[in-house]
Amino acid sequence: MMNMHVPASKKPSPTKSAGASKTALSALWRPALVQAFVKLDPRQLQRAPVMLVVELTAVLTTVLCFIPDAAVSTFVAAQIALWLWFTVLFANFAEALAEGRGKARADSLKAGSEGLSARRKTSDGAFQIVPATSLRKGDVVRVEAGEMIPGDGEVIEGIAAVNEAAITGESAPVIRESGGDRSAVTGNTRLVSDWLLVRITADPGESTLDRMIALVEGAKRQKTPNEVALDILLIGLTLIFLLVVVTLQPFAHFANGSLPLVFLVALLVTLIPTTIGGLLSAIGIAGMDRLVRLNVIAKSGRAVEAAGDVHVLLLDKTGTITFGNRRCTAVVAAPGVAAKELAEGALFASLADDTAEGKSIVEYLRGTQPQPEPAPELLTAVPFSAETRLSGVDYQDRVYRKGAVDSLLAFVGLKRADLAPALSREIDKIAQSGGTPLLVCVDGKLLGAIHLKDVVKPGIRERFAELRKLGIRTVMVTGDNPLTAAAIAAEAGVDDVLAEATPEKKLARIRHEQNDGRLVAMCGDGANDAPALAQADVGMAMNDGTQAAREAANMVDLDSDPTKLLDVVQIGKELLVTRGALTTFSIANDVAKYFAILPALFASIYPQLGVLNVMHLSSPQSAILSAIVFNALIIVVLIPLALRGVRVQAASAAALLRRNLLIYGLGGIVVPFVGIKAIDMLLTALHLV
Repeated sequence: MMNMHVPASKKPSPTKSAGASKTALSALWRPALVQAFVKLDPRQLQRAPVMLVVELTAVLTTVLCFIPDAAVSTFVAAQIALWLWFTVLFANFAEALAEGRGKARADSLKAGSEGLSARRKTSDGAFQIVPATSLRKGDVVRVEAGEMIPGDGEVIEGIAAVNEAAITGESAPVIRESGGDRSAVTGNTRLVSDWLLVRITADPGESTLDRMIALVEGAKRQKTPNEVALDILLIGLTLIFLLVVVTLQPFAHFANGSLPLVFLVALLVTLIPTTIGGLLSAIGIAGMDRLVRLNVIAKSGRAVEAAGDVHVLLLDKTGTITFGNRRCTAVVAAPGVAAKELAEGALFASLADDTAEGKSIVEYLRGTQPQPEPAPELLTAVPFSAETRLSGVDYQDRVYRKGAVDSLLAFVGLKRADLAPALSREIDKIAQSGGTPLLVCVDGKLLGAIHLKDVVKPGIRERFAELRKLGIRTVMVTGDNPLTAAAIAAEAGVDDVLAEATPEKKLARIRHEQNDGRLVAMCGDGANDAPALAQADVGMAMNDGTQAAREAANMVDLDSDPTKLLDVVQIGKELLVTRGALTTFSIANDVAKYFAILPALFASIYPQLGVLNVMHLSSPQSAILSAIVFNALIIVVLIPLALRGVRVQAASAAALLRRNLLIYGLGGIVVPFVGIKAIDMLLTALHLV
């Protein structure tokens, strides 16, 4: 009973390259094309009211093809109907393409959880094998090496290495243990050593994997507040243009003229914002897909949009702004000691040190003062211990040691007062700057000090400068004293610092910013971060953090990389800017269409409108057909942009607005003039009108 069956459905975790091939256009376009026809169902098109109107007009135009009209040939009417159907299909294709990318990833995720079993603890303390789908919140399961963790949970007993490649794509195992901030485990990840007792914290359908699948599939996603607002705007514009088109026929009759019903129906489609109406859903799904590719799970689209609008970022110092592990940045020789002698002593004392600090000392000295090194097998390692607080090696009857100031002074039989004043001042200077001083000795002789400090990550200062240009302020949160915090903050280039931070301090700072009307984003992993994560507008929890933090946040980073918050903000901004840019382009298109169609339609009825006929299109039939063709093709042209998103440059909001108005506003006016005229010339040359 104890040897639980590991299901045969466990396939190797999909690699990123395999995932990329599944989401390539060549693999997606065929199923997307099929879905484009499936989505013609009016019940599905209800989600996109503008496209529903286009479909209804396409149906009406198709019917009118069979009703003879002296003013419009059946051939022209059939072409108009065909291009209207193409318009709906292209919009559906864009949405299906965006969904297909997500579904390809979702399928690979689902494959890993099929047929999964769990060893559940019963009330009498025994273990019973049950399907993973039957597990409920509060159940306790035992997982052993080689088995899959059956659901999201918290480790209550044991310590083990877990391979999270199925979720994160990274094959390097991570340690999970009971207690502390590394107790949370994710379903569908594999144990590679030892055993764990896990308390399940999510019911079926609510786990990280389930959320991920639901998010990337996109079909069942809820519309974000911005999408709802934009939908209302588009419906309003559609109703306005419907009224405009309905009133045109009476105006024509008043002037003893008449407008064919086919033309009026087609005119409605060209005037309503079909471009953004067709691409709106694809933009939203693609935005979520980009987030998932970052390995971030958002609990709602609202959080992603909020990320695009944030004003303040609260970032933890350790692991986000700095590496977290102290690194060697300098060595200071004692008076009368040569630099070469100190470098040799510090290097030899660190060669057998496997800690991050020890490795950084070796790396630093190899780079600054390269010298011959003895073979590792010739060294007798003396590892660091909590009692001695020293480490080093014995080599050729010589004793090399490094360690904390007080410990090493005790080792060589000196007191702090016995230190040379110059060396003592250097040690104090290192400590005051927020660094950690280590002393080095050989055979009881004091050689000098090593400066360890929490090093700021390369490129982080530039990232913060970019955010500043976008109008986003950065606040470093740290438990350090104000002096140390200020030194690191100045080096990192953050706008503000919150030193000696407690959960209460973090919460108070977030509330203060929100009361001033600013949106706040924060990331954290501990239970003490949960109140602040819940209060923040965008709270991102680390996947390897506590369950409390994951539940309080509205985003979870599966890679547990706190700097990811900067990328999430970027994606949120791209999503908002893409939606805004294509809306601007779509509405600007209509301006050109007024000049294209209305003068051509009314030239014979109201000759005065001939002044507006700047495009000089061949005939009213050609004008209508050219506008309809352009309307359909422009959606195709913009599909890649909708899926990729508009790149956000590091600039102020005013500069971004100017840029987008110039490209998508002015471009949206100019492109239809050129496009419709070119299509008109082509249609005339091919004798299609």
